[in-house]
Amino acid sequence: MNYVPSEFESTGKPVGNLRATAMSPRIVGDLAHNRDTLDEERCLLIIDSRTLERECLATTLTRNGLGMEAFAVGSIAEWKRRKDNTQRVSAILLNIAGRKANDGALSDEIAAISAEFAPAPVVILADGDDLSQTLKVLEYGARGFIPTSVGIEVCVEAIALAIAGGTFILASNSFSAPAPMDRNPKARELARMFTLRQAEVVQALRKGKANKIIAYELNLRESTVKVHIRNIMKKLKATNRTEVAYKLNDIFQSDSRWNIPAE
Repeated sequence: MNYVPSEFESTGKPVGNLRATAMSPRIVGDLAHNRDTLDEERCLLIIDSRTLERECLATTLTRNGLGMEAFAVGSIAEWKRRKDNTQRVSAILLNIAGRKANDGALSDEIAAISAEFAPAPVVILADGDDLSQTLKVLEYGARGFIPTSVGIEVCVEAIALAIAGGTFILASNSFSAPAPMDRNPKARELARMFTLRQAEVVQALRKGKANKIIAYELNLRESTVKVHIRNIMKKLKATNRTEVAYKLNDIFQSDSRWNIPAE
């Protein structure tokens, strides 16, 4: 089983190139270890018009290392009616089943979901793994494309990678074109190195946000944010926030400079 993490600019187009990279069992094991504790403050929102499929998927993901609640609805309209009973949405898994990427309604739907839940990433679940279909949904703003042919562990990892700031696509022999080379094979390490909550803090740090802002946006105490940052520093073997910035820059190979203010 192969997958490719990558970065996307605000335009939705790839930064650099992509390369198919083999996924090791160790990554899956580390991810499961990081998600042993269920985070009841956050949830994955599953959007699928088919009731049985979405409810089965929500249960299966939660029982196989997702690390947070999974809330399944048939549409955004249904979520709006029920959102007072849900946790903060950390990612959206949109099951398009057999729909085609050249469907104009699909591009509008992905754009609407992305706008509604920003900055939470939207990941697409679909039948088939055609490369042109994959690239289309990424252009529409999705942060990952998961074919239904993969196992549940890969699905969990893809969601974690999107939350960590990466982009998941599957390298398959059925692709209509070869995947180009990747300039940054380290991006996928975020999903292995950090818990989902730490990955959210990492994303905030990359945007130069101060602890108070991070605490507000993630609905945490500022002291809790500081604990997460200390743990991130330990994992990166960094001694201060500036060094965290440099090490994250090395992982993401960003063209822009990060401004991480000292606290």
